[in-house]
Amino acid sequence: MKVEQAMHRGVTWCAPDTPLWKVAQLLRDHDVGAIPVGENDHLVGMVTDRDIVCRGLAQGGDLREMTAQDVMSEGIEYCYADDNMQEALSHMESKAIRRLPVINGAKRMVGILSMGDISHAVNDSDCHEYAAAVSAHH
Repeated sequence: MKVEQAMHRGVTWCAPDTPLWKVAQLLRDHDVGAIPVGENDHLVGMVTDRDIVCRGLAQGGDLREMTAQDVMSEGIEYCYADDNMQEALSHMESKAIRRLPVINGAKRMVGILSMGDISHAVNDSDCHEYAAAVSAHH
């Protein structure tokens, strides 16, 4: 199976200077846990609901003044849409990644492979192994 057969399509982006309150609205409105951050047509980071709480709120930041760039994770891992699903799964396990951006041959983001997508696409044994790997305490 190829990644493109399991991933979900239609990803919402935000810019690094997007106000954090707007990022939170995007998370809510799209019912997702992460929003990719793009600049000059390149993926530069990812903001999760946890980033907003742990890097913004818990550190005493003024959430009204903060932007996506202030809390985003950088150095984003990704895979290609035509990658083998087992290879992508192994990569996600080794890096303990719950959401993996998916790009096409033109390096355009075409989707995200999430834990939920994996649960519907692979056998129970592989799904259990993946869930154990990404849920382990650090």
